[in-house]
Amino acid sequence: MFHMGWFIGRGYSVHAWNQPWSGTIGTDYMQPDIYIDLVRAMERACFDYVMIEDGSFVPDAYQGSPEWYLHNASTVPKHDPMPLVPLLAHGSNHLGIVATMTTGFYPPYLAARLGATLDHLTNGRVGLNLVTAHNDRTAQNFGLERHHEHDLRYEIADEWIQVVDKLWQSWEPGAVVADPETGMYADYRKVHPIDFVGKYFKSRGPLNMPPGPQRRPVICQAGLSPAGRAFASKYADTIVAVARGAAAAKRYRDDVRARMVGHGRNPDDCKVMFSVSLVLGETMEEARVKKARADAARAGDLQAGLARLSFLSGVDFSKFPLDEPLGAVQTNASRGLTTLLTSGTGKATLREMLTDPASGGIDFVGTPDSVAAEMGEAAQEMGGDGFMITDGVTRRTISEITDGLAPALKRRGLIRDGYPHKLFRDNLLAF
Repeated sequence: MFHMGWFIGRGYSVHAWNQPWSGTIGTDYMQPDIYIDLVRAMERACFDYVMIEDGSFVPDAYQGSPEWYLHNASTVPKHDPMPLVPLLAHGSNHLGIVATMTTGFYPPYLAARLGATLDHLTNGRVGLNLVTAHNDRTAQNFGLERHHEHDLRYEIADEWIQVVDKLWQSWEPGAVVADPETGMYADYRKVHPIDFVGKYFKSRGPLNMPPGPQRRPVICQAGLSPAGRAFASKYADTIVAVARGAAAAKRYRDDVRARMVGHGRNPDDCKVMFSVSLVLGETMEEARVKKARADAARAGDLQAGLARLSFLSGVDFSKFPLDEPLGAVQTNASRGLTTLLTSGTGKATLREMLTDPASGGIDFVGTPDSVAAEMGEAAQEMGGDGFMITDGVTRRTISEITDGLAPALKRRGLIRDGYPHKLFRDNLLAF
């Protein structure tokens, strides 16, 4: 049995803009309705959690201009996902709600306070996807000229989470007494300053509120680079990873689990979720036709691929020739994904990379039942722990996956059919 999640890869933004089955998303994406529809359907399907991507800049790496991104509503506009969290929790009862937070620009005290507040509001179902932010434009929005060097960002993040953890623990269990007979609300002897002084952060503490039901929100991380893996294996409760096929997924999972042992952790305490792309049809032929149509659309719009690589890397890919060997791309931005989508494809030229029909993750094409069988086989090969849906959010894809694929997975006993626990972390650790 494996876990299931859904990665909202465009964040709190415009989804499937100008595409079939997207409805009126262009004018109502900022309202919570489609996201509430999603979490209700996910809970009916017994998924583990939804994770919302985020970013704080308007990209302009492609052709040195924001024009393409704004024209196509790609990564912009993008709203803050944190206010969406309690709305999604109110629309569900068991599902974990994970929102992205950057360690680079959230002061630790504010982060700890917000995380604890959301844990209370969700009754112990919140998670934080910790990122280090990957773009100079983001850094410039927060007062820096250039972002910190890639591995230094993770060094800073390591100290950041130490501060935040100490703040969450600054109230001992039982500190809140709330005894009307004695008149005591909180026992001051169980609330402590943390007096943290580090290389990058300093905080007196304590937090001015008690921690939430989980005490520590579920920590999610998505690092592919060695520095990202080191951070994730040390602190994460769940990892979202991208690997080309089940064999590569197994290598990644084995590496992360070995790193966890090195940190004195039980590897079973962290669930590694691998990104999947699904093409579902009522028949195999229908699914193959849909996949071929999507592949043709990708091959016919190389500009979209160039813009995406430019966004991830901060490097203008319009300057590279399409039909010459590309070579390694040096970047201080998203190293893991840039490498995966370029030199990690096994293709030589940029045109070959952009027209590669593989998504970069694990791809499944077929009927709900055939895909369920293949997912079961892939889970066995890679050793678990679960899969992360990365398909665009439309009501059609929501229905196909939660009402089509999920029942087929349940019939095979591959995913849960209920939630035995109240808290997000406890359900993650249930198997």
